[in-house]
Amino acid sequence: MSADTLILILAIDRGAGPDVLTQHRTKAAAPFGGKYRIIDFTLANCLHSGLRQVLVLTQYKSHSLQKHLRDGWSIFNPELGEFITSLPPQMRQTQEWYAGPFDALRQNRYLIERNRADQILVLDGGVVYRMDYAELVRAHKEAQAKVTVAVRPVSSAGQGTQASVGLGENDWIQALSPPTPVDDDATGEQLQTMGVYLFDKAFLLHEIDRIERGEREDKDLAVDVVAPLTRTQSVLAYRFGQARGRVTPDRYWCDLATIDAYYRANMELLYAEPPIDLYQPDWNIHTYQGQYPPARTVPGPMSGNEGVFVNSMLAAGTVISGGGVNHSILFPCVRVKDGAIVEESILFDGVEVGEGAHLRNCIVEKEVVIPPNEQIGHDLKLDRERFTVSEQGIVVVTRGIWG
Repeated sequence: MSADTLILILAIDRGAGPDVLTQHRTKAAAPFGGKYRIIDFTLANCLHSGLRQVLVLTQYKSHSLQKHLRDGWSIFNPELGEFITSLPPQMRQTQEWYAGPFDALRQNRYLIERNRADQILVLDGGVVYRMDYAELVRAHKEAQAKVTVAVRPVSSAGQGTQASVGLGENDWIQALSPPTPVDDDATGEQLQTMGVYLFDKAFLLHEIDRIERGEREDKDLAVDVVAPLTRTQSVLAYRFGQARGRVTPDRYWCDLATIDAYYRANMELLYAEPPIDLYQPDWNIHTYQGQYPPARTVPGPMSGNEGVFVNSMLAAGTVISGGGVNHSILFPCVRVKDGAIVEESILFDGVEVGEGAHLRNCIVEKEVVIPPNEQIGHDLKLDRERFTVSEQGIVVVTRGIWG
């Protein structure tokens, strides 16, 4: 399976994800779930699907992502033809950056052409889901499709972030249209794309030639490139969350398009039954983890009060010294000092919460030091004068606020 399919993961977003969280990193490198990066989910899907020829196309503020790939994903054996390779713009023919998703493929035509794979699987590295790509490849071959697009049903308003899909008989796609808000009153199944596209290599190379002759726009892979093919070519829809395949079909997919979506997706991991199953024993999500000591709670040095946490995720190296943490996610090496309270919040690596500070409904960037007795998330009018506040009242505390 691995030799038949070449993976190209698109991680070139210019901060198109959750706003201020991508000021210093590409969306694919944004932290998620207490210990992961967003791209870990796509890479784990490749690993468990037996697909081990992976090119990660990078561009925008890619240092954090490249470091993560080096430290956490140097696990494949090049002697067996396996690799995960970061691929910035090579500028072999022009001096231009990637102008869009399909232009990124065009600029790397030579790597696609010389690879022995028969199929090219193009993936979005900035979304969170679990999927057995081996089953998608199987369905693609069985149907003898030129292109196969993974699709998922949507039912809740506000989920219209991906291209809408119109199906004909036997799940052949008849139309792909720009994203539209989901209509809760509409009858019938509403489907959208997922950022998963499988191409026959020869067909993809032919389409790249057409782009080089200026016959396609290149803003959205589904709408600008695949949609015109539905009129003349065989474009198959692969339904997400089927029973076939080794991953449990939780049918969870999230593109973390806004601060509120990012916050909500993290908080959902604290449910008694989370919507995405991170605990399937044979489908673990691999990542890089520093060699930190275990997380712990200790009494406060001044108050003597025990450090406590309730329904929260604490990563390695975190210490709660007489403070309290409730319904929150703490990444590695966070410090919560004596008398500090953290509620309904996400704290990135190395955050320090000073004595007596109180945080509620916050996302705090890595290595931010919250001063003692600071109050954040209690007075949104005051918070808006100092921080970024989302539409739903989530306060994002970035680096440099206090010098």
